[in-house]
Amino acid sequence: MELLTAGILGGVSIFVGVLIGCVGIGGVLLVPFLTYALGFSIHVAIAAAMFGYIFVGAIGALLYARHGSIEWSKALWMIAGAMPAAYFGSFLVSVAPAYALEWIIAILVGLAGLNALRHKSIVAVERKISHPIALYTIGSVTGVGSALTGTGGPLFIVPILVSLNVGAHAAIGFSQAVQMPLALLATAGNLTYSTIDLSVGGTVASGLVVGGYLGAQLAHILSPSVMQRIVAWVLVLVGLFLLCKLSLSTI
Repeated sequence: MELLTAGILGGVSIFVGVLIGCVGIGGVLLVPFLTYALGFSIHVAIAAAMFGYIFVGAIGALLYARHGSIEWSKALWMIAGAMPAAYFGSFLVSVAPAYALEWIIAILVGLAGLNALRHKSIVAVERKISHPIALYTIGSVTGVGSALTGTGGPLFIVPILVSLNVGAHAAIGFSQAVQMPLALLATAGNLTYSTIDLSVGGTVASGLVVGGYLGAQLAHILSPSVMQRIVAWVLVLVGLFLLCKLSLSTI
């Protein structure tokens, strides 16, 4: 990888890491940038992104847990569902296109954001979603979808929990807790079914860690109501971004 390419990739990874650390959503931008702007193959891009999510997920989980934003008794059920599902999703990457799933993701993400913006009173207290089967199912959906699209767990968990009126800090905290083990299993699958470019993956990981640390610190400076609005708008904009990307790819 050329020095200029590495510099650009590192800078963009820091920016994406800030988004992941602050609002959970951000990894969705990484794979399109790697493929469309830098010319990497889709398989190399997804594998590098998932490798990077291991480290930014660990940093994010540590910082959110330190601020009391992760309820581990619930997060562990999500992790239990996400880990085997992520490994299965990495197998699907090698045999199936993700085009239809990307359309579904784009629509659901945008609707989740619009639903959050409709509420005049911002929900700052976590809704009690305690049933193990529900938590396990959320984790499983997140695991398969994340590995299949290279977007990371937050793109799935945050919209789902926001739609269920879970507070912003709690929703992002759950996404950070699931991200690292999910990415770890997906990376294990990528090592089995494809090849990880360590130079690309290492650059991505380094940038994500720096950005993730800064973003997580920023998130806990902001009030829950402000965070809820920011998350809602990011979901809407990411949904529109995905729809535009998919529409252009069909032309």
